[in-house]
Amino acid sequence: MQAPAAGQGEGHHTVFKVAVTDWGFPDLHQEKEILEAIGCVIVDGQCKTPAEVAELVRDADAVLTQWAPVTAEAIEAMEKCRVIVRYGIGVDNVDLEAAKKKGIPVANVPDYAIDEVADHALSLMLSIVRKIPQIAQQVRAGKWDIAPCRPIIGLTGRTIGVAGFGNIAKAVVRRAQGFGMKAIGYDPFVPDSVFEAYGAERVGWDELLERSDVISVHMPLTPQTKHSFNKDAFRKMKPTSYLINTSRGGTVDTDALVDALKAGEIAGAALDVLEVEPIAKDHPLLAMDNCIVTSHCAWYSESSMLRLQEFAALEVKRRLTGEKLRHVVNGVEA
Repeated sequence: MQAPAAGQGEGHHTVFKVAVTDWGFPDLHQEKEILEAIGCVIVDGQCKTPAEVAELVRDADAVLTQWAPVTAEAIEAMEKCRVIVRYGIGVDNVDLEAAKKKGIPVANVPDYAIDEVADHALSLMLSIVRKIPQIAQQVRAGKWDIAPCRPIIGLTGRTIGVAGFGNIAKAVVRRAQGFGMKAIGYDPFVPDSVFEAYGAERVGWDELLERSDVISVHMPLTPQTKHSFNKDAFRKMKPTSYLINTSRGGTVDTDALVDALKAGEIAGAALDVLEVEPIAKDHPLLAMDNCIVTSHCAWYSESSMLRLQEFAALEVKRRLTGEKLRHVVNGVEA
């Protein structure tokens, strides 16, 4: 006879408590539809502090989180949590080591918006290279110039470099190759065969900086990747090159980027993510013609938002019903 799952006893219905620390969706109907079917009760809040998180999750069997600080303090308060699932790819807001010490697996949702982010990265590249925002503004102001904002480079034959070679970077490479671009990439954790399969040349870090006409950033934020794009990196890049970042804001040293753009060390930057969000209204990047900033929205489409909620809830369901988790990021085996 199989032992009952946690929360299940003979003669009564399973009741699991799932705590949603915070969320920015229209509603939680997808989570409720998936999880209530297995006996879950969902409690939610819009927690802003570790103390608020700790109070909400104290007796939860599972935790779903979007941006709230799931710190060591909050994790220590968890009395019976069996899984923490982050809505999204990055897990910056979760203390992975604290969860590991407590034996709690942390999972993310890396596969809900691959195409959306890749599309956005290419859109940013086209916009900054073709100088579309500046030209559109000139037209609105009544200036019609058939060769405006010179110089504008063509993309065919240029080199796109990707920093990191995960799923989104691969999708970006495929799209860029459609514009006739050559692809190079840096990722010490990916085998040569993967680069070869995507027609991308594997290069070292300095070579990526020195050869790329466009660099698209696709690295997680870790102590090792923080400020990878710093003053030294910008000095190694071509003065005609562009930086695109749709991954994590902290991979770029914002102050160094401002200085590099002012000094002409690189030609431009297009960013969907920043070290501090939202960006201040008086931030110097917003006054620069050679910089585009969007509002951490690369992930978003109506369908990707639904996938995010569904995939996150399904990961919780797997854990609570004894199935293997698909995307554990802190090394704790379910």
